[in-house]
Amino acid sequence: MIPRYSRKAMTDIWEPQTRFKIWFEIEAHACDALAELGVIPEESARAIWEKAGNVTFDVARIDEIERVTKHDVIAFLTHLAEFIGPDSRFVHQGMTSSDVLDTCLSVQLTRAADLLIADVDALLAAIKKRAFEHKFTPTIGRSHGIHAEPVTFGLKLAQAYAEFSRARERLVAARKEVAVCAISGAVGTFANIDPRVEAHVAKELGLAVEPISTQVIPRDRHAAFFATLGVVASSVERLAIEVRHLQRTEVLEAEEYFSVGQKGSSAMPHKRNPVLTENLTGLARLVRGMAIPAMENVALWHERDISHSSVERMIGPDATVTLDFALVRLTNVIENLLVYPENMRKNLDRLGGLVHSQRVLLALTQKGVSREDAYAMVQRNAMPVWRGEGEFRALLGADKEVSARLSPAELDELFDLSYHFKQVDTIFKRVFGA
Repeated sequence: MIPRYSRKAMTDIWEPQTRFKIWFEIEAHACDALAELGVIPEESARAIWEKAGNVTFDVARIDEIERVTKHDVIAFLTHLAEFIGPDSRFVHQGMTSSDVLDTCLSVQLTRAADLLIADVDALLAAIKKRAFEHKFTPTIGRSHGIHAEPVTFGLKLAQAYAEFSRARERLVAARKEVAVCAISGAVGTFANIDPRVEAHVAKELGLAVEPISTQVIPRDRHAAFFATLGVVASSVERLAIEVRHLQRTEVLEAEEYFSVGQKGSSAMPHKRNPVLTENLTGLARLVRGMAIPAMENVALWHERDISHSSVERMIGPDATVTLDFALVRLTNVIENLLVYPENMRKNLDRLGGLVHSQRVLLALTQKGVSREDAYAMVQRNAMPVWRGEGEFRALLGADKEVSARLSPAELDELFDLSYHFKQVDTIFKRVFGA
């Protein structure tokens, strides 16, 4: 986790103190269930909470013990016993390390997912506000990077809103996927611990019970989670790239906000660079890159190995912290985006009316011209416009074959820009609701 690209709310989830607190809660809730089942004394279960429930664990002390034991959970349990005393013999009854590690990871990932869902909600609100602001702001639509037909800037943002609405649904599903608890003991057979202990711990931590674990929670769940983060990151990059293109000097239809005192270049004082969205593109690559190791973690040996462990210690914090930062940064970009309708209109008119070529093509077919012939008639008048040899409307009016079928009034109607926007309300209702 790099502080430059981290927010405290997310990094706190992955701090050692947080992890040890969750480990303790797992162990203590398990003791409560064991006491209720008569396996350990009730007063011992109460004492465990009373003596260690509010302590601040000594991370350095745990690290010191681990240097000897070479085992992180044993090091923690040894340190925990220093607080609890004789009753510590009842801690970890019938459990294995993976019960603690995997259930803790589930708690951390669900908390991270909750933050990411909240991030997407904030982004959706920002996109919706700007979409309605520019619902009917005309701009050029591009395919292959080339001017195609008119759209509105609001429609561009509505598309992003729909995409991030799907991202939210995927995050909710991914959260459910990993929100499971496993307290099943060595190789997952419950030989030394009652399944009711698992059910109790799951309930207390807000998790579901893993139907069947090996010694670990199956890693297809985690693969689905991190793959979802990768897809969401791709959506972040898609919107970021749109802003980057629109900020190009020769386009300049929108740009990132440039604050007072901000500098764009160490050498060229005039520069205003899309540094935030370029940064988002890079961060998206990182998050996507963490999906593949998560998928490779699925295939563990037999009932367990720990080849997944080192991977998850890195990608768990890094993927969630990075995506959290990226979503918040993207929200800021959209909220403060500078939009230039006059440049949009200038670019829209740049091709001398060629953006209406499809309307002319269709109108000719309605007048009895074959589609192939109509296409040829329109294209032969379009090509000179590309070379700067006239305006499309004028060339069509001077074309005898075209003018024989379409009157000047009909041609004028075909060049009415508002025609392209007649379904904007319908699209907005689909995306945003009534």
